[in-house]
Amino acid sequence: MSERLQKFLARAGVASRRKAEDLITSGRVTVNGHVAALGMKVQEGDEVRLDGKRVEKMAKTITYMLNKPTGVVTTAEDEQGRKTVLELVPTVPGLHPVGRLDMDSEGLLLLTTDGDLTLRLTHPRYEHEKEYRVWCKEGELGAAELGILERGLELDDGRAKAIVAKRAEGGCKLVLAEGRNRQVRRMLAKVGYSVTRLVRTRMARLELGDLPSGQYRELSESELKLLE
Repeated sequence: MSERLQKFLARAGVASRRKAEDLITSGRVTVNGHVAALGMKVQEGDEVRLDGKRVEKMAKTITYMLNKPTGVVTTAEDEQGRKTVLELVPTVPGLHPVGRLDMDSEGLLLLTTDGDLTLRLTHPRYEHEKEYRVWCKEGELGAAELGILERGLELDDGRAKAIVAKRAEGGCKLVLAEGRNRQVRRMLAKVGYSVTRLVRTRMARLELGDLPSGQYRELSESELKLLE
């Protein structure tokens, strides 16, 4: 049975499928000794190498849920020497964060070796919901501001809107279907509110629950099905 090379690389935990495509087009991947081309298919027994090192398909993918604390960056490595989310979970080849939470934000973050799962949860076309609990310096948002957030507003990188915006003590709860850089903070700043604390509580149908800050756990099969 054959499959596309980028899917094979994603299943092997090398990178997400989109990043695997970049690896292929940059000439870093070979199949049976020949430089690979985008769209190429591989089958059982083919020798796939990345930068000269053989790539083996993982027998089992691993996905962790982490309650990310503040002060930790969502990257594999940090040039400034800051603590990364990978330091909070076991060392597993191919493990990478699914999307981002900025250093000042907290809450639900997934880390996985499954490139297909990363694609499903981060590509805009899938429109997976993300829910945030937000506290603001100015306190609880008013009806007018909540209405603006739901109708949509213009940011410097395009229009943004909340699927749901509702009051909560000290701030609000927001549900978005996208996750652009510091989007929640920028949306609230646009309506005159400055965020003092931001916690992501849900991704798709998966909820953070009572997982303590800085702790992680492996997702069960039934939880992974919630993300399909």
